[in-house]
Amino acid sequence: MEDIDIIQLYLDRNEQAIPETAQKYGRYCTTIAVNILGSIEDAEECVNDTYMNTWDSIPPHKPERLSAFLGKIVRNLSINRLSYNTAEKRGGGELSAVLDELAECVSGSESIERELERKELVREIDSFLGVLSPLKRSIFICRYWYSDSVADIARRYSMKENAVSMVLSRLRIKLRRHLTERGYEL
Repeated sequence: MEDIDIIQLYLDRNEQAIPETAQKYGRYCTTIAVNILGSIEDAEECVNDTYMNTWDSIPPHKPERLSAFLGKIVRNLSINRLSYNTAEKRGGGELSAVLDELAECVSGSESIERELERKELVREIDSFLGVLSPLKRSIFICRYWYSDSVADIARRYSMKENAVSMVLSRLRIKLRRHLTERGYEL
């Protein structure tokens, strides 16, 4: 079933929307959750919560890209679950490694609290991503948005893990330079 048809099921409040979403995007959502949480049980709960949140969100929202809409929901739920599970320590999913890698580029302090500053930072990161080659942009997004492991990225793009690690390292350096040149203190 096409995304537009699935969205229409939600808008019509037809309960078939959830099984159709699960059939088309279940593996996608589960992969994101497992990459963040490192636990299939917790991931399954987050995916189920994603379907429920989607039901509650459509309407009033009508997403243009259902996959991105679902990805954002499952990612946020998974991060919240990881925070809950690990209260004082970091957990076993890929998210810990991803956050450690990006720590040198983006401040983790509360100095970027205000919404305006956050939006400006997002705009600068988007600008940075816009000048990358499609391959480098995809590798960056796979790692830092979807929290894919270096091994998974290497397999997906038929690269060696060391090559992916090197690309990511160089991209972090370039991102840090890009942000520093635009006045961000890192």
